[in-house]
Amino acid sequence: MALTREQMAQRVARELEDGFYVNLGIGIPTLVANYIPEGMDVMLQSENGLLGMGQFPAEDEVDPDMINAGKQTVTARAGAAIFSSAESFAMIRGGHVDLTVLGAFEVDVEGNIASWMIPGKLIKGMGGAMDLVAGADNIIVTMTHASKDGESKLLEQCSLPLTGAGCIKRVLTDLAYLEIDNGAFILKERAPGVSVEEIKEKTAGKLIVPDDVPEMAF
Repeated sequence: MALTREQMAQRVARELEDGFYVNLGIGIPTLVANYIPEGMDVMLQSENGLLGMGQFPAEDEVDPDMINAGKQTVTARAGAAIFSSAESFAMIRGGHVDLTVLGAFEVDVEGNIASWMIPGKLIKGMGGAMDLVAGADNIIVTMTHASKDGESKLLEQCSLPLTGAGCIKRVLTDLAYLEIDNGAFILKERAPGVSVEEIKEKTAGKLIVPDDVPEMAF
């Protein structure tokens, strides 16, 4: 069975390490904030100028002035800092973010990512993804494996305008966890109950399947 958005966030949270500075993109990535392992010290950064983002607020904790880059209300943990977006982007461009988690429309076997526009559709803003993929070395993309029409988002070559080239090494979809290397997707884990055959069917780019592909456990 395909992973839920919450399960995808839980799986990504396993990639966190104590002491990491982490930028979470809009959408599924923001949910990772709710699954930081207990006892682990992780500072979440939002490019609008917040370092030390906490969990999403309870109803009585909502502060309309405390928002992340996606304009969602958030909380700030002890030790958080608020600063200008210029300083926030300097942190990103200077390579001071240990892990970046992004959503995407498409990813291909060369590690290219398309995430900022679909020609002909309304563009609300470019966001900070281009800076993030240029300034970060450790990036995980989270997205559904296929579109609502069933078209694969894991391609031989991205068809949409690129956000970054050759910068993505890991992808978590609702069906699988994959690494990108040497012009191929390498299947590392599959969602509980999802068959290798289904993943093959929904992966348009070259896919390498090891002899043993373990199921994720939750």
